[in-house]
Amino acid sequence: RAGGGGGELEYLQERGVEVRCVPGITAASGISSSLGIPLTHRGVADNVQFITGHLRGEFTSAKLKELAQKVAYENTTVVIYMGLNSLPQMSRELMDNGMDPGTAAVAVERGTMANQRTVFAPLESLSGMVEDAQLESPTLIVVGNVVTLSPTWQGHRGASSGERPSTAAEEQKEGEGRRRLREVK
Repeated sequence: RAGGGGGELEYLQERGVEVRCVPGITAASGISSSLGIPLTHRGVADNVQFITGHLRGEFTSAKLKELAQKVAYENTTVVIYMGLNSLPQMSRELMDNGMDPGTAAVAVERGTMANQRTVFAPLESLSGMVEDAQLESPTLIVVGNVVTLSPTWQGHRGASSGERPSTAAEEQKEGEGRRRLREVK
């Protein structure tokens, strides 16, 4: 049975497996924090919407369209779980429902892992750039102008779709190099 943590919990309980949930943080919080992206920020985003982009079972293309209508408005951050396959439609639906095509966005494959890959782009370009980069699941997508607050946004903004996305290891190494350079000065 699909459906994130709730689905797995039900599946195991139905089979007599004792399950205990351990509190933690969401992927959205961990990944966005590691990239320096606040989910809300005064004057930029006053709310955050966590949604699924998973197109299986009862979650159809029509439901995705309906969901986009509910979350596409100014000053919001939209975090899309399991949305890699539906990204082309979700991007289109968000823009069709009033979200500015230039809204900053990032797709993060294997977030917070050493082999993390990221694609930063305006919403209108994100789907094509993600496809060019051949990102794979698991990928979390964050759409909202809070993405521009990431230190790595400036380096990625306007990158051609042919550029390879950076990895977390490369970004960390680059950051360590800057830190060492400051220490030498």
